[in-house]
Amino acid sequence: MHWIALQWPLDEAGAACAARPAPEAPPDATVPTRQALGWWALQFTPHVAWVDEALLLEVSGSLRLWGGQRALLRRIHQSNPALVAVESSQAAIGIIALAVLRQRVQGRPLPAQRPAALPLATLTAARPHLALLSRLGLRTWGDVHALPRAPMVRRFGPDLRRALDIAWGLAPESYPWLMLPDRFDQSLELPARVEDAPALLWSAARLLASLQGWLCARQQGVLAFELSWTLDLKRLDGRELPPTQSLVIRTAEAQQAMAHLRRLLAERLAHTPMLAPATWLRLRSIDTAPWGAPSVSFLPEDQRTGDPLHVFIERVGARLGPASVQTPTLRADHRPECMQGWRPAQKALPPVAARQQQRAPAKSLQGGKARPPAALRVKADGAEGGAAHLPDALAPTWLLREPLPLDLQADGQPCHGGPLRLLTGPRRVEAGWWPQAPDQAQRDSPRPAARDYYIAQNPAAELLWIYRERATSARHDAGGRPRWFLQGLYA
Repeated sequence: MHWIALQWPLDEAGAACAARPAPEAPPDATVPTRQALGWWALQFTPHVAWVDEALLLEVSGSLRLWGGQRALLRRIHQSNPALVAVESSQAAIGIIALAVLRQRVQGRPLPAQRPAALPLATLTAARPHLALLSRLGLRTWGDVHALPRAPMVRRFGPDLRRALDIAWGLAPESYPWLMLPDRFDQSLELPARVEDAPALLWSAARLLASLQGWLCARQQGVLAFELSWTLDLKRLDGRELPPTQSLVIRTAEAQQAMAHLRRLLAERLAHTPMLAPATWLRLRSIDTAPWGAPSVSFLPEDQRTGDPLHVFIERVGARLGPASVQTPTLRADHRPECMQGWRPAQKALPPVAARQQQRAPAKSLQGGKARPPAALRVKADGAEGGAAHLPDALAPTWLLREPLPLDLQADGQPCHGGPLRLLTGPRRVEAGWWPQAPDQAQRDSPRPAARDYYIAQNPAAELLWIYRERATSARHDAGGRPRWFLQGLYA
């Protein structure tokens, strides 16, 4: 058997207090609770138990997995989730490891003979009897162990005798091991009444740290969780209030790191008005998925930088609203302006978005519709820039939002900055006469299109994409000639 005892300085609420900063703690580390520290330790061994002020780990079954005692202890200190340093000790028996830990925390020297020379104050079962034992001249574990068994049990009870039997290997050692719940659901009382939603984030960070420990221990990633807070008032200005308010945070990919979820929660809380001051917080998991750690490559070309695409979409969507980040959807239509529509990008994220590690795309130009390099757009100032995905390789890069009517010469030649010279065409399109879906019919013009498309060049050597309405469209200018329109531009 091999036991490791860990101890953090805990406050009255059972959280690690910052009496002694830990140099290994990450800069964004939060203050974990006592329960969160126990869940964190479950990644090293399934045998974890809180005994008084210390956390005991029985690691004999996992030492080989972690590479030995030194490697495991180094890993424990490096992954310490608290903001304070952790004290540790090792022994072949749990209560001896706990006694050695207490000696180290108090700054006292360790005796050479263990457990016989250990002070009685380091034995939990002896603490209720320290005054009497001291008057009897008993100072160490060995002094009490030498007493006759039957009179000792009658005078001090069976607990002290059993603890000494465990220390000398005469009785087995057992503890109530920590067990993970099937679902994460924790509540936290706020230190003071909170009147604005962003102030909840500081207390919510502690619950998120507990959630991270629970996810790591269960090898799960969270897809959705709910943060709710209890309102202090039942009435406000004569109207009834609900007992709680809540926010549901969802992500396209399972997450274990809380940095992204904390940013999403901060953005959502910044736009959430509170109906009344809050007194309690509650965090519960809604949906989780098995966690698969991303593979790491040593090749330089595989070292991607920047946020994954789904992280960018969720963060901007939380800040500007889900409808502000949109992705194109293809439609079965031959009219260029009707070939695609837009829908919220969060609803269209594929399950492998986090693995693609795509960088955020550049903003679309104000001038019109485009074929963007990444299937994503962000609305800004009401702009309605879009994209047209055309099957023809000769289709232009940009489409105008609305086709621009062209002037005609006396001989019917179209003009735009001068007479246009037709280079290719016609490419005939006649579509829009079939029944459409109700939602698409509301967005698109129900009028059929009968057009002949050409690539033209003006005197400034600019390439334009123009079309002429055919006779079947029955729309002509005042002179009875077919109308010409400019619809696209070439870069």
